[in-house]
Amino acid sequence: MKPGHRGFVRIFKAAGYSWKGIKACYQNESAFRQELGLLLVLSPLAMWLSNNAVEFILLIGSVVMLLVVELLNTAIEMVVDRQGEEWHELSGLAKDLGSAAVFVMLGLCVLVWGALIISYLDLSPF
Repeated sequence: MKPGHRGFVRIFKAAGYSWKGIKACYQNESAFRQELGLLLVLSPLAMWLSNNAVEFILLIGSVVMLLVVELLNTAIEMVVDRQGEEWHELSGLAKDLGSAAVFVMLGLCVLVWGALIISYLDLSPF
């Protein structure tokens, strides 16, 4: 195994690779751009809706996690596409599972935001 950088140099290089990945996802994935736009639009709303830091973190965190899942889904799609044009059942399943993960996370976002909006409007049946 090749020895690598250590300490702050390693952290700095890792941050550079991470930024490169985020930039590539932004340039190539319209869903990522839409979800990032959603985060920018919802951030001020989260500040207004939240009564405390925990609620704010739940609201913003759910959308940030959606971005994380989208990054992972994009990585899965790229690895599958890298393998070639030949169709394989497992390749299709891998892409479908990545898409399902994004869908489930989007559902969680709707649930979190919906619950806190209902609570804010004092419409909760609980």
